[in-house]
Amino acid sequence: MTKVSMQGVIDMHVHSNPDIRVRAYDDFELMEAGIRVGARAIVIKTHQGTTVDRAYLCNRHNQIVHGGDNDFQMFGSITLNRQMGGINPAAVESGLKLGGKVVWLPTASACNHLAKMGKDPSAGVACVRDGKIVPELKDVFQLVKDFDVVLGTGHVSPEECFIVVEAARAMGLKKVVVTHPEWWIVDMSMEDQLRIVKDYDVLLERCFAQNMGGGKYKSNLPENLEVIKTVGYKNVMISTDGGQTENPNWEIAYEQYMQYMADHGIEEDQLRYMTHTIQMGLLNLEEK
Repeated sequence: MTKVSMQGVIDMHVHSNPDIRVRAYDDFELMEAGIRVGARAIVIKTHQGTTVDRAYLCNRHNQIVHGGDNDFQMFGSITLNRQMGGINPAAVESGLKLGGKVVWLPTASACNHLAKMGKDPSAGVACVRDGKIVPELKDVFQLVKDFDVVLGTGHVSPEECFIVVEAARAMGLKKVVVTHPEWWIVDMSMEDQLRIVKDYDVLLERCFAQNMGGGKYKSNLPENLEVIKTVGYKNVMISTDGGQTENPNWEIAYEQYMQYMADHGIEEDQLRYMTHTIQMGLLNLEEK
């Protein structure tokens, strides 16, 4: 089979150091890997809060060291865990004013995440209460809409996800991404993935591998292929959720992901759509 090209790819979900959990690359190393393979952009994520300032420093470093010899950009994000004060519109507003491009709902602090980990869900950050989104989430949604950025659903449950997505769409949010629905913490069924796409035209972010606990990972690639063929490639975004020391380095994982799809019948234009076109639309980037 023809070898895939990494030129111009964008990954909307990568973890890097500094982090409480040690990652394979720090921000600069990840940036250099992106430049080395010809990537267009990476969005860095942390469960500890925000990466917006870190992305700025990467881009300045790129300018100083490489002198504008590449098209690569790093983008930051905001994750609404306890460290950020939970569903905190003030934190979201400052992060977006500083250039953040993705607002993730709670991940490790999500009530669903805590429950799945055998912890007290009442200690989590609630997005839904009594079948409706919490009031402060409306203010966050308005900011996401005003700044024309991405809403990621984080680690909420499938039931909560439908409520959140419906409310987001009702408020006019255009860029809604269901975060790794395949991961056992989220555990969204194929039927629900089909339904949420059909009813709300959202994007499913399908990632390279998933943490099964104890440092063990399971490849998502066969299931991802099935979802692409079932749901349709225009509603599936390829991301790695990379950065774990147990998995291949980010650029290796991304290339393996793309190669697997190409080797199993996904056409080149479809693969490009899931690795370039969707992400460029989400980040408001122009073709170079």
